[in-house]
Amino acid sequence: MTLRSRIIGIGSFLPAHISTNDDMAKIVDTSDEWIVERTGIRVRHFADENMSSSVMAVKAAEQALNSAGLTGDDLDLIVLGTVTPDKTFPATAAYVQAGLGMKHGCAFDVVAACSGFLYALKTADNMLRLGQAKTALVVGVETLSKITDFKDRNTCVLFGDGAGCVILKAEEAAGTSADRGVLDTLIYSDGSYAPELCSTGGPSTNHDVGYITMNGREVFRHAAVNMAEVSAEILQKNGVSLDEVDWLVPHQANIRILEATAKRLGIPMEKVISTVDLHANTSAASIPLALAEGVKNGKIKEGQLLLLPGMGAGFTWGASLIRL
Repeated sequence: MTLRSRIIGIGSFLPAHISTNDDMAKIVDTSDEWIVERTGIRVRHFADENMSSSVMAVKAAEQALNSAGLTGDDLDLIVLGTVTPDKTFPATAAYVQAGLGMKHGCAFDVVAACSGFLYALKTADNMLRLGQAKTALVVGVETLSKITDFKDRNTCVLFGDGAGCVILKAEEAAGTSADRGVLDTLIYSDGSYAPELCSTGGPSTNHDVGYITMNGREVFRHAAVNMAEVSAEILQKNGVSLDEVDWLVPHQANIRILEATAKRLGIPMEKVISTVDLHANTSAASIPLALAEGVKNGKIKEGQLLLLPGMGAGFTWGASLIRL
């Protein structure tokens, strides 16, 4: 027997304010046709001035706890992925911990940009497998609108705000790919590509939050390759064939990246959960938001095998194999 981290609750939250492509065309030189053709994005959600990342994370977590029949006091671990923290310190996870009424255990952030949820998932899963925690909240949350330069037409149309999360519970299992729960997660990084996608600011550089800056061509070139390669690797490592995968739930950066990743893997788009048209790129929140949407609309069901690849600034990338 072995310990597995089984998903027992899923939650999501999107701010009420929706910005359409036509809205974006009023502030930069762009159009709905141009954005949809190149990215697949149609709308994105923006948080208002008083809505921080922790506020959204708490709302998503409350939904997940409710679906699991738990309260915040039942948690003993929170791992939160974000590049848009409430403050430089303390960790945004600490505010979430307080908001959920959890007064024991531990809560901390991980910073891996669009791979943040996968890094957080890997961390929590390891701690549960080692018996260091029993029930964990894993969150991906971003308020990217607050670090977006709305004068830069190449980036401002790409990003949105939101939060998604899962609750993991350590349970005994047989230790095979038929188990329910997180079967495996692989994560990687290559810091030599850091300048290709980063913030222009930072406390120890220029004392400024900064804006998102990106070499789109370079990011696209690496994203499709890295996401496909790590997906193939995790399948091979766990003795699982592509035919056994029910759904590909990738990071939602750009419909072209999703299509290129699926093509490289040899998986039809009919088996890809795509929410980029509804949410835009929400970085660390995109995979759990896509997962929550897939469950909500009835596509993703209990017992199905899910493959979750992602890539983000760092460069960071990875993939998780989960049986729901």
